[in-house]
Amino acid sequence: MIRALILLLCLTAGPLAARAQETVVSGLSQSRVSITARFDGSEILVYGAVKRISPPPPSPALDVIVTVEGPSLPLTVRKKDLRFGLWINRDTVRIDAAPSFYAVATTGPLPEILSSTEDLRHRISIPRAIRAVGIAAEAENSPSFTEALIRIREASGAYVLSEGAVSLTEETLFRTDVALPANLTEGSYSVRIFLLRGGKVVDTNTSTIVVRKEGLERWLTNLAHRQPLAYGLLSLLIAVVAGWAASAGFRLIRS
Repeated sequence: MIRALILLLCLTAGPLAARAQETVVSGLSQSRVSITARFDGSEILVYGAVKRISPPPPSPALDVIVTVEGPSLPLTVRKKDLRFGLWINRDTVRIDAAPSFYAVATTGPLPEILSSTEDLRHRISIPRAIRAVGIAAEAENSPSFTEALIRIREASGAYVLSEGAVSLTEETLFRTDVALPANLTEGSYSVRIFLLRGGKVVDTNTSTIVVRKEGLERWLTNLAHRQPLAYGLLSLLIAVVAGWAASAGFRLIRS
């Protein structure tokens, strides 16, 4: 019994010791993004180093993956079909949660440096970041709905895969730039860094970027949520004033 316990401790201590040999230390160029009237996007520098207690193994090579994930929200994906000359909604799939923004930057081709098992465990790739449990029972060919969502958001710049965008120097120092679009959703953005060897995750590190509206934009957002009647009246007043100003301008030009 004692020998079995000692053997079990040795087997479990081995992977833990190997994992502790390489850890990631990281930083961000900014941990807060303010959305104002002039905000047209931002760029975040993610950098760091690999901390070791012993020399790195000669092989396999070290790889780094950086992900930036925005707030996740449930959504409905609909498929339209042309019937009798009209486009109508036919099938509908409810997705539990999809990131409003998701960027993946890597040191190399993602399928080559990340195993499918580790991807499933840590939800690193874009398809794995989308939580769509049970959609197979909602419609035929349900994976096509998730693929369509990814395709649409990739076209809009909300989902980005940048293979080879992480520079790694002597398997110690790394850095990458992640571009944030202008149409960001308010909330906390999770920045995850993965160290990998042979397709397996060796260590991870997580930090947060806070994105929030500031100035007039935040005042209008708070007014719309807390005092919707006042917001509606203010919008109506602005529309009336804008219409009167446009009419007066046309009359001035004609005269």
